[in-house]
Amino acid sequence: MPLPQTNQAGRIVRFGIFEVDLAAGELRKSGVRVRLQEQPFQVLAYLLQHPGEIVTREELRQKLWPADTFVDFDHSLNTAVNKVREALGDSASSPRYLETLARRGYRFLAPVESAHSGRKDAGTEPLVTQLNGSPLHPELDIPLPRRSLTRALFGLIQIMYLVFYLVALFRLGEIDRVTNSFLPGWVATGILVAVITTAGVGIPLRCYLFTASAFDYRRLGEKFQKLFLAILVLDQLWAVAPFLMAQKIGFGAAFAATAALLYVPFSERTLVRMAYS
Repeated sequence: MPLPQTNQAGRIVRFGIFEVDLAAGELRKSGVRVRLQEQPFQVLAYLLQHPGEIVTREELRQKLWPADTFVDFDHSLNTAVNKVREALGDSASSPRYLETLARRGYRFLAPVESAHSGRKDAGTEPLVTQLNGSPLHPELDIPLPRRSLTRALFGLIQIMYLVFYLVALFRLGEIDRVTNSFLPGWVATGILVAVITTAGVGIPLRCYLFTASAFDYRRLGEKFQKLFLAILVLDQLWAVAPFLMAQKIGFGAAFAATAALLYVPFSERTLVRMAYS
């Protein structure tokens, strides 16, 4: 099935950190090719030629599904749109790129520009601007880093917390002794229970986040956003852990470590957004 026709100047178009080569039939994210089957790619290509416009399902059927093609059109189109969203890391409930209009069709939301002419076909500002020759992230307004670096940093944070949890579980006796030395017994017991409970929750959570990042799970950004509140609460509780070692490292060092740990969940969120938005 031939790709939709487009003029030569716009054979490569960009939106955000994505680039589409209409001639080669390729979708790339930050320069890395994203696998997308032919039919979903054709749907994306056609929508890119009409950014900001409502494209009806009937229009897509006429353009991309010939009259002599005997398929379940509704199912095929729904499947193609879902695959496009998956490739873009987009969500039907809170779309950044592909919006569904009930009983009407679809609309491509992001500004689209030609890689050659720089002419924008929707909106007034490009999603990716330049700072001293370096591209900026479309949402965070910071220089766009290499995804491998942001994923590696995110993975290291997960390993750090896994080490925290495992060390705490292996040294429960020492934690109990330290807390009982300056706290009432019931408070010390409560802290011990909190350590065991939060470590039990945190270990599988960190394993999931680490493996999702390591295997470059495309929906990690969406999943992390849903988990962020739980991660924030968990990390804030563990941020006070350095005070359990205040007698050894000093109050100042414990305070500094706690201040740094309080910021870590927000760093995680930024890293995920840089790599998966």
